[in-house]
Amino acid sequence: MLEMKASLIFDARDVVGESLVWDERRERLVWVDIIGRRVHQLDPSSRAHESWATSDLVTSVGLRKDGGAIVGLRKDIALWDFGGPFQTIAAIEPDRPGTRLNEGVVAPDGSFWIGTMANNIGPDDAPMAITSDEGRLYRVDPDGNVRSLSEDRFGITNTMVWLPDGRFITADTMKNALYSYDWDREAERLGETRPFFAGFERGLPDGSCLDAEGYVWNCRVVGGRCLARIAPDGRLDRIVELPCSWPTSCAFGGPNLDTLFVTSARFTMSAEHLGANPHEGGLFALRPGVRGVPGNRFG
Repeated sequence: MLEMKASLIFDARDVVGESLVWDERRERLVWVDIIGRRVHQLDPSSRAHESWATSDLVTSVGLRKDGGAIVGLRKDIALWDFGGPFQTIAAIEPDRPGTRLNEGVVAPDGSFWIGTMANNIGPDDAPMAITSDEGRLYRVDPDGNVRSLSEDRFGITNTMVWLPDGRFITADTMKNALYSYDWDREAERLGETRPFFAGFERGLPDGSCLDAEGYVWNCRVVGGRCLARIAPDGRLDRIVELPCSWPTSCAFGGPNLDTLFVTSARFTMSAEHLGANPHEGGLFALRPGVRGVPGNRFG
């Protein structure tokens, strides 16, 4: 039976929940709270939960082939064995103090792709305006080598999905657009930018995941309150309503990869709004009637 209506499964109260991944070996969900400076782990069956505090912003997380995690921090990429110390393997844009890391996802070849953006978080964690496109895309290989993927600039880098035909899909939240790139294997760089999905009036694009039919599920942040399922040709296939204003990232999980989990945020929301909507920043789940695909592992 389909459960197209999403329900709250964990009241995380994340400031900015992000980078949700399913660990199929341990049957756990893993995600970060960027501004809350913590990494979560949840067994969705028993609801057993653990979290680990980080000393600074933690912006993304992926899984490793050896069983640990790879983590994007404010500027650094680090290896991490759940609960242990961070072991830095790369620094991204160390000469650009006005930028920070944002979206990061393990690619099909076992590398870690990461995007940057102008820092939008002040010293007191209050929001800061983004006034220019400072974001770029990078690839970090298992040896810690960093390579720029494109000369394109982004306001806020979000979404990293690899379609079955080899195309790479990414988004610029500021421009309300998703883009498609071909991968130039010889140059190890992205090809020319092509429009994929733009102008949708419900919110703005944040994180995405792929289902087994090759469709992209995109979280619509900033009041979008929904997921948009996008066909491989860029056509809007379906809208799924959500009980949160700012859905941020999504991942298929569960033993059969048939449950779609969604993180959310409460960043910038007023006390009045949160009083009326106390589950903002929570983790939600639904059964959309399609399965996902296994995630990639670094290494």
